Amino acid sequence: MAHATARCFLRRALCASRRPCSGLAPGRRPAGWPYAAVEPERPEEMVFVEYGGVAEEEKAAAELSLGNKTVLRKDAAGPKASASHWALRRQLSALEALPLAPKAEPQVIDLGFTAPELPSRKKRRAAPRQERRVYGTADPLEPASSCPCSGCGALLHCVDPSLAGYLPSEKYKQLLQAGTLQRSVCQRCYLLVHYQKALEVRVPEGEYRRLLGRIAQERALVLYMMDLLDLSGSLIPDLRRLVGERNPVLVLANKTDLIPADCHQYLKRLRHRVLQHCGQAGISPEDQGREIVHLISAKTGYGIEKLISHLQSSRRYKGDVYVVGHTNVGKSTLFNTLLQSDYCKSKASDVIQRATISRWPGTTLNLLKFPIINPTPYRMFRRLERLKTDKSQTEADLSEEELTHLHRLKKQGYLIGRVGRTFRNSQVSGQRNKGIIEWNPDELSLSTESEDVTQEKVLNSQEVVEFTYNELKDAHWFYDTPGISKQDCILNLLTDQELKVVMPSSGIIPRTYVLQPGMVLFLGALGRIDFLTGEKSAWFSVVASNQLPVHVTNLDKADSIYQKHAGKALLGVPIGGEERMKDFPPLEFQDIELDGIGILEAVADIKLSSAGWIAVTAHSEDKIKLRAYTPAGIGIMVEKPPLLPFIISVKGKRIRKSPAYKFKKPLPIVQNLRPVATSKT
Repeated sequence: MAHATARCFLRRALCASRRPCSGLAPGRRPAGWPYAAVEPERPEEMVFVEYGGVAEEEKAAAELSLGNKTVLRKDAAGPKASASHWALRRQLSALEALPLAPKAEPQVIDLGFTAPELPSRKKRRAAPRQERRVYGTADPLEPASSCPCSGCGALLHCVDPSLAGYLPSEKYKQLLQAGTLQRSVCQRCYLLVHYQKALEVRVPEGEYRRLLGRIAQERALVLYMMDLLDLSGSLIPDLRRLVGERNPVLVLANKTDLIPADCHQYLKRLRHRVLQHCGQAGISPEDQGREIVHLISAKTGYGIEKLISHLQSSRRYKGDVYVVGHTNVGKSTLFNTLLQSDYCKSKASDVIQRATISRWPGTTLNLLKFPIINPTPYRMFRRLERLKTDKSQTEADLSEEELTHLHRLKKQGYLIGRVGRTFRNSQVSGQRNKGIIEWNPDELSLSTESEDVTQEKVLNSQEVVEFTYNELKDAHWFYDTPGISKQDCILNLLTDQELKVVMPSSGIIPRTYVLQPGMVLFLGALGRIDFLTGEKSAWFSVVASNQLPVHVTNLDKADSIYQKHAGKALLGVPIGGEERMKDFPPLEFQDIELDGIGILEAVADIKLSSAGWIAVTAHSEDKIKLRAYTPAGIGIMVEKPPLLPFIISVKGKRIRKSPAYKFKKPLPIVQNLRPVATSKT
């Protein structure tokens, strides 16, 4: 717009000086031209014109080229007028010579035909994406391979798309012929990682039990992984029968980074609560030792270095290690984190690909493994020296890459840990540090072989890193096992798009509401709490995904709101409108009675399956009656005492004329990093 205005101003100045311009101005067309051109706006650039001397300007101003003739102007007055006129001409030429902006093309409009109306950018963004088609055909006659998928562990084949490890026959035969099938992923893992699309794969429940049954026949250490956001849903009642009575069990309470701190000693309370649930699974802490429970975050690395030190010092090198647990507790994420740590051999991260992780339950379909490093005294000493160095560092001592990674983790959770490596593969790391492809210029220029043969030699010279026989001769392995599916779980009813909303991806921010008797709280369309009776008001603190909407209304309007807005934007989940709700189970309720213990401490948690829970805080000796709803009544539980009894303190001021309080987000804490001392004034 600025350049168009400048050109208009210069043309007026030229007309005022009564000096006609040769050629056609931009935006004009000869007579009879049937199209009208609309010039796009050009970027606002500064145009600098370098002027010559006064004598040269006088001479050039007096001569104007018209076609192939050169005419001497009779009205070429004094030097000042000529120089001024020529300066305007040079400025106008410079503006017209500016290149068009990238992706800016003239819009040509046919005057005889109306142009088609294109959708606006806002409408294009709002339009739903077309579902990606899955191409390729199956070949039932092609025998299955012995190569496992590097993402989920299932054996690769092209027999049936509904079986684990499937690849289209065209891709399968191509990889098999090229000899690269052993480092490939199946179609399901590829779509999970790149398109967040999950294919339905049939894996019988008995197959999971059979894979875990081999643990009882070996001498191994079992890492029993639990989800702190769903402790009761993480229990495996027959765990001892599956893994064997003699094998020791270590409990890993994952997703610690997502839980907000309600007091300074909340981690001790979490560990004690996990021990109580372990007793229900038949795991006795007296038989296993005091260090049976480890609070970790496989995603942010919190507690991982301490876990590795415990495994290397207590277990030494006495057998294989298996991580077991329900689906979606974070086993594959732990596998990937340990693959980049001191717990595996230094070459393992270059040989073994990372496991596929997603929000979709049951990502791992077979056993994945990596070799465990032998913790010799020298290696443990070097590792201890590195940990001491890391602990003495501050954020100012970190590199730019480490600092960027640390800031990204701070946005994802409240507890962060730094997971490093003491030993690295010298061969691979040396090649990475060089960053240069070694080649012989004399051989490339004087070789008698053809160019294709030489290029093939260069490509084949980049050998794939593999383990040698001696490196794996007496090795012990770390296994990632398939997750045991939860039976009564609300996540089994959701689509992959809905799982992205329900499953927390960052630290949970508590949302507290004060309700009067006769009010209702909706947690999406997945949960509903009716405050039926009570003498005074009560506080309800929602601990669930930050993306899951909460709606508060009156009891007489609750049913109509659910019928009208279930499956739509107001309640969020499920997604898909009336068509989605036709196949979704209706809400079923359970009556709950609670006795308040004070306005500073919650009396109980009302768990709404795996969607989250609501901590209820009521006045002392106030008897309140509630009614909880979930789809088909799945997973409604009342847990006493609550997991976070002082969660009501994690809130801001009350919003005026609203039952809601402002959010209060706790600050993140970094493990193995010295905090910067703040000066007191």
